[in-house]
Amino acid sequence: MESVQSEKGNISIHTENIFPIIKKFLYSDHEIFLRELVSNAVDATQKLRQLSSFGEFGGELGDLKVTVSLDEEAKTITISDNGLGMTADEIKKYINQIAFSGATDFLEKYKDKTDDKGQIIGHFGLGFYSAFMVAEKVEIVTKSYRDGSEGVRWICDGSTEFELTPAEHEARGTDIILHIAPDSEEFLDKNRLQGILDKYARFLPVPVEFDGKVVNNTAPIWIKAPSELTDEDYKNFYRELYPMGEEPLFWIHLNVDYPFNLTGILYFPRIKNELRFQREKIQLYSRQVFITDEVKDVVPDFLMMLHGVIDSPDIPLNVSRSFLQSDANVKKINGYITRKVADKLNDLFNADRKSFEEKFDDIGLFIKYGILSDEKFWEKAKNFVLLKNTEGQFATLDEYREKIQANQTDKNETLVLLYTSDRKQQDAYIDSARRRGYDVLLLDNVIDSHFINALEQKLEKVHFQRVDADTVEKLIDKGLNNESVLSTDDQTKLKEVFEQVLDNKMLNVSIEAQPVDELPVTITVPEFMRRMKDMSALSGEQSFYGNLPNTYNVAVNANHPLIGKVLAESDADAQKALVKQIYDLALLSQNMLTGAELTAFVRRTVAGL
Repeated sequence: MESVQSEKGNISIHTENIFPIIKKFLYSDHEIFLRELVSNAVDATQKLRQLSSFGEFGGELGDLKVTVSLDEEAKTITISDNGLGMTADEIKKYINQIAFSGATDFLEKYKDKTDDKGQIIGHFGLGFYSAFMVAEKVEIVTKSYRDGSEGVRWICDGSTEFELTPAEHEARGTDIILHIAPDSEEFLDKNRLQGILDKYARFLPVPVEFDGKVVNNTAPIWIKAPSELTDEDYKNFYRELYPMGEEPLFWIHLNVDYPFNLTGILYFPRIKNELRFQREKIQLYSRQVFITDEVKDVVPDFLMMLHGVIDSPDIPLNVSRSFLQSDANVKKINGYITRKVADKLNDLFNADRKSFEEKFDDIGLFIKYGILSDEKFWEKAKNFVLLKNTEGQFATLDEYREKIQANQTDKNETLVLLYTSDRKQQDAYIDSARRRGYDVLLLDNVIDSHFINALEQKLEKVHFQRVDADTVEKLIDKGLNNESVLSTDDQTKLKEVFEQVLDNKMLNVSIEAQPVDELPVTITVPEFMRRMKDMSALSGEQSFYGNLPNTYNVAVNANHPLIGKVLAESDADAQKALVKQIYDLALLSQNMLTGAELTAFVRRTVAGL
């Protein structure tokens, strides 16, 4: 093999200086340099291991590892490996010739595949050049694994000029020595480097040593077969990822090699009734190299609250590996994850329904959101999504239909599902419904207003009514009318009295013939209007319905004895006081009586005792 000849030359590019472009355009986050250089060192080590397994390298592999060293006095960071190494010719080929015709051409050619932060790695061998984001001078000291190779040193100060000379380097492998620039001395800090390694090198497949200790787990459980793992293995890995997190409910092990490669583990966390889009909880890796925690499009939107890792070399990335490029593979992976989650939930439901019901308060949010956002998920989820009533009993959609069909079908043959969104505030209404033999669902989830709408569209002849949407006799209209003890003239007079005393245009007063055991006055909220306002509030956007003032229906029970007293009262002031007291009782039952009006009500009540 030829000995190394000293030479100087120019890096083969067609622009005056590529490095400012790399620094400004390709890598918005300068800490990426360490990920790139350590990843390159890992690749060189892995390739040597492969050559050895193929019989193309007969030497001793030894203790394969990557070492990161910091010298604060010399202001250098060194990344060392004992992998393939390079010959002088290979340095000329892989380092001196940047793999595109020119920076200008590159930017023009790939501008349509990028956003304003950069593009496309893995195709151009640019990872090494990220070193120049933080270094004013970079040295490579290397020796190839090939027999008879000599050590070689390459030096470049960030211009297009380089120097190549022989070097003493006894063992095979490569040292990349970064002479840190004054504007990047933040990286000459042990804790800063440790943090970067913890982030990007945590699961690299080759031991990475820094400050005298190995900083990574080279065999994370997602690369193992599920049959090799126990529940405790999965729980321990979750603790490794999220040391402060609660124990997960369950998990899904992803493992597919066609038509794309994908491995990973997704955990269902305990979230209760909170719509918290912590979209940084799923980590994306490519061959065990951390890429990003922005996994939009790869993971379905309704599963963005899951925790865990996904590892795929088939997800297209931009140059800095920080942004995903949407393509057919991304859509396939998204669909695969949706299917796997649906299958897992279905298996859990069928295998142990009691356990599934116990978890439903946590997982119901995922399932309902999935039903809202993904039609394919709905096709599977409709078999295991559960409805829960105020007694704490669960039922599937089909089971619940069968349970209430006889008693809660209206005159139009529509099944009416009664529900409460606040069992404390709506307790009086729930009680009235129960006394009529009706079942009441508990739908107090933050997205239940949307979920209810979705079910009404997906299920035939089904309608939801909140228990305070109307008087109990009208919640499920069977076409029957109770007889009133009042004449038509008395009902007209009573309506005028209430409207005059209440004097509020947002109150719609009606006189209704209700059973005598119902309240004298019932305040109800029209179902459609209330639901539209709820959905508007959840979306956080201004809408026509969200801006409308609240309107209420005031149903006066013509058959209640107290209402008869109102009509019989000849003193106008006493009649007004009685109407006000009866109306305030209705407000009190809805938790709508507050402040000065509540104080006045209490004083009137005490004075009348």
